[in-house]
Amino acid sequence: MIKNIFTLCISVVCGIIIHAQSFESPNGKLQLNFAIKEEGSPYYALQYKGKTIVKDSKLGFILKPSTSYFSGFKVENISYTSENNTWKTVWGPNKEVNDHYKEMLVHLVQNKTGWKLDIRFRLFDDGLGFRYEFPVQPELRHFTINNELTSFNLGKDYKAFWIPADYDTNEFPVTTSALSRISGLIDEVRKEPLAAKAPSTSLAVQTPLMLKSQDGIYINIHEAALVNFPAMTLNLDDKNFILSSNLTPDKNGDRGFIQTGSVSPWRTMIISDDAREILSSNLIVNLNEPNKIEDPSWIKPTKYIGVWWEYFTGGGSTWAFSDNQDIRIGETDYKTLKPNGRHGANTKHVKEYIDFAAANGFDAVLVEGWNEGWEDNQAYRKEHIYSFTKAYPDFDVKELQAYAKRKNVKIIMHHESTSSVVDYERQLKDAFRFMKDNGYNAVKTGYVGPIIPRSEYHDGQWMVNHYRYVAETAAQYQIMVNSHEAVRPTGLHRTYPNWIAQESARGTEFESFNGNKPDHTTILPFTRLIGGPMDYTPGIFEGDLSVYGNNKAKLSTTLTKQLALYITMYSPLQMAADLIENYKKYPDAFQFIKDVAVDWDSSYILEAEPGDYVTIARKAKNKNEWFVGSITDENPREATVDLSFLPKGQKFEAIIYKDGKNASWNHNPKSYEISKQKVKSSEKLKIEVAPGGGFAISIKPV
Repeated sequence: MIKNIFTLCISVVCGIIIHAQSFESPNGKLQLNFAIKEEGSPYYALQYKGKTIVKDSKLGFILKPSTSYFSGFKVENISYTSENNTWKTVWGPNKEVNDHYKEMLVHLVQNKTGWKLDIRFRLFDDGLGFRYEFPVQPELRHFTINNELTSFNLGKDYKAFWIPADYDTNEFPVTTSALSRISGLIDEVRKEPLAAKAPSTSLAVQTPLMLKSQDGIYINIHEAALVNFPAMTLNLDDKNFILSSNLTPDKNGDRGFIQTGSVSPWRTMIISDDAREILSSNLIVNLNEPNKIEDPSWIKPTKYIGVWWEYFTGGGSTWAFSDNQDIRIGETDYKTLKPNGRHGANTKHVKEYIDFAAANGFDAVLVEGWNEGWEDNQAYRKEHIYSFTKAYPDFDVKELQAYAKRKNVKIIMHHESTSSVVDYERQLKDAFRFMKDNGYNAVKTGYVGPIIPRSEYHDGQWMVNHYRYVAETAAQYQIMVNSHEAVRPTGLHRTYPNWIAQESARGTEFESFNGNKPDHTTILPFTRLIGGPMDYTPGIFEGDLSVYGNNKAKLSTTLTKQLALYITMYSPLQMAADLIENYKKYPDAFQFIKDVAVDWDSSYILEAEPGDYVTIARKAKNKNEWFVGSITDENPREATVDLSFLPKGQKFEAIIYKDGKNASWNHNPKSYEISKQKVKSSEKLKIEVAPGGGFAISIKPV
């Protein structure tokens, strides 16, 4: 219960220092306690259904050089409010989202300095969000963060699904272990070969961090609305099981340059004793600002194919037009270079993809390697690498624009910067104008390698501002953005719905390096996807890459698990990532990819256990069509599909795409069966799932 506000105000007027306050979530299951403890330091604690989830935990900052912004405080005032409304999404897993919370805003003032600090807490039925607010004040205008002290005092050895804290990458494989075992495992995990790495010097892990207690409590820790602030990783005290904020620094060690009148991102905890509720939570998006694009009608969820996977298969295609490494952007005349004969992004080949997209109902074709500069794409630390307005001689921009338009297909632009971000920003408006003039309405951006400016990391404050600047600038040209190698998302797609997807995790491309495990996609919905949709690029039918040449990699999934990923790995931007020839070999299985929607009225989490299995059903936007996807780890299982999400009193036909009887991810991955049956809402389907397998179902009224 909220404390009596009148009594509280009288206490403040009378000069009595308020030491503790508490309030509850709308359903009463969560209770937050706030207190000023020793030396005037603010603390919070959290309970769920009467169980202590977070013990007394520190709040505040240390400012540079070593100034306390965490002690010597007294409560100046506390106010309470609540909200219960529903808002409509531009796109999403649900057409409408309920935003229901209770809020406590604590106004603090530091006794000696007079500095003010506000802490805003919001309790939803499924979790907590809180942020720091820095009021405009004459005593404090600018400051530099030395350290953020926010902690999550768990006090228990939770099972964790984690990747190492790294300021330059989110592409490590997910490790499952107890918190107490992380210190013994992390060094080996950090050996993973990646394009850029900047490991935290402390024992720390990335967010979103998924946790499970021995008594069945699920906790997800992340952040929301990351704006003008460095991304947060989590230091781990593995003796006392305390997690604490570890902000991404720049290479000078500064962790954030702040001006009063601003706010921090929200620190978030999603909590439940049912794993399905973690996946259905809207807490992250609800903590972001509403859509800032006045007319978003040009933003379209998209299903696409592309000139992409062939670069990873070992079949010989290259991004580069020439094998000549002696390239000078703006000086080299590409027409004088000898073509290597393996360049994938050529006019004839792209037309083949446009034809296939048009014939099979796809919206767009991604083309990587269209622009000058790829010969030098391993030149990390070099500032001028690519042109974003000049195409290779064998890529005819105007001809392809006209050809695609006749076929009612869009081409998705690709901007790989190799992390020469200063140079990309110099070219950005010219690049977007070039896109607008030539009929492109979406761009895939890339940030492979160490960042330029050379003092910055991928997840630092400067780069956080860059990614948002790209999305904001793109909106001015009515362009959608799919960013790869960027900081992991924090729900900003609500504010900028043209920021339609991100990679920011270990995607399908790592399958070409034997780099993903069968449980990988059963974990990502609980970790990376908590912050927003992922361009995972599913749909690979030929999982044995040795058929293309020297690549010996094999995928960690069955063919029908690849179909299921279109449902379980939510994104409004979904790629059919395999080669055209493989879809032609399996037209009956390919039919599901052609049919499946990419935007939804509603979603239903039917089964879920992180690292083990996920089963999700979704209703297509403005259609009487439903799609179900179910995946498992390396273990076989029997899935239960409760069809109660269907309208009552009607009959439907279900087309079921499932693993064959002898299928598994490492033996017979392409064995599958397709069947049809009549179903209704009162039924439950029992379907066997192979090791590393999955199934997909499309459902329509009879």
